[in-house]
Amino acid sequence: MDLGIAGKRALVLASSRGLGKGIAVALAREGAHVLLCGRNAETLKANCEAINAEGPGRADWVQADLSNDGFVETVANAVAEKLGGVDILVNNSGGPTPGSTEDMSVEKLTTYFQSMVLGIITLTNRLLPGMKEQRWGRILTVASSGVIEPIPGLALSNTLRAALAGWSKTLSGEVAQYGITSNLLLPGSIMTDRLTSLDAAAAERSGKSVEEVRAASEAAIPARRYGTVAEFAATAAFLCSAPASYVTGSLVRCDGGAASSL
Repeated sequence: MDLGIAGKRALVLASSRGLGKGIAVALAREGAHVLLCGRNAETLKANCEAINAEGPGRADWVQADLSNDGFVETVANAVAEKLGGVDILVNNSGGPTPGSTEDMSVEKLTTYFQSMVLGIITLTNRLLPGMKEQRWGRILTVASSGVIEPIPGLALSNTLRAALAGWSKTLSGEVAQYGITSNLLLPGSIMTDRLTSLDAAAAERSGKSVEEVRAASEAAIPARRYGTVAEFAATAAFLCSAPASYVTGSLVRCDGGAASSL
């Protein structure tokens, strides 16, 4: 399938590693001009060099931290300078620390709300006028399967990602008339550094080995394995594509069938 995004301009947040990096690579392989964003300049530079060496798309980068007050201004300026505007916006952020609802202090809620919700919404609002003017845009927000089935021990994530779900759905109804889609993509257990750290934390809590925790997790997934970044990124690339023009306001799972709800 021709995804129809060759030459499109894409901003991918939190793309120095993990799911964000995978999505940036997938979009560039479809010919998009991708702007990577993250905190580690050396990693971003290396990612861009690898993408540009492979082609057919190309990559630039901007160093920016979602938790900083100047994040939106920094990224918006980089979009204008390096892309000349944006067609595809992939909202992605790192996950918060594990914990229970009683661990959700005011300090933690404030810190992670800034980096996981406020920064994403404010940046999207900043970039929306350009999408409306050209009457084409794709907004894809990466959340978590905790949105539909809260994950024990991840109270902060369950709470803040759910806020993004309500926002994304509301946004979709407001911008569809401009040829802009807004969708939420929910990863299940995708093999990343984040999942490795969560398995390690679960092992510590339970007194089991990491291998035992992973085996139990995989046994509970109908696919009987963790997903790969490439599988997840391919799903994201389709939702950012031209053929996906009638898919909006949706909540799409990429979880190997793990969620038991309809």
